[in-house]
Amino acid sequence: MALRSPQNQTGKIRENVLEYEIAQEQAAALGRLGRALEAALTSLAAYDEAAAVAENALERPRKDTRTALLEAAGYALWCFIIQREACGLRDQATVVRQYRVPAEVRNRMGVFPARCLRPKP
Repeated sequence: MALRSPQNQTGKIRENVLEYEIAQEQAAALGRLGRALEAALTSLAAYDEAAAVAENALERPRKDTRTALLEAAGYALWCFIIQREACGLRDQATVVRQYRVPAEVRNRMGVFPARCLRPKP
């Protein structure tokens, strides 16, 4: 009968605990980013609805506000897709379908606004 060294077992236990904690953190990050994407898409949809009502009332909706909302939604989508890929989930079409991501937002994914790239004085 062969006896195993306690060090070998301890190493495996530590490895399993570490893998478990990494998986937990990946899942938590994925959840946070999914909620951020939902919030950004909801804000954009609410703005579009309000702009449609304002257009009928002869009020001019602010285009720069919508642009900022589009940028935020595109960035949120980009972050969410990257985190999914880090977790091994590679199918972007599922995200687009499930979250009903508009084409405008998909086109802005990974595009950073110019104000982020400007050097600070």
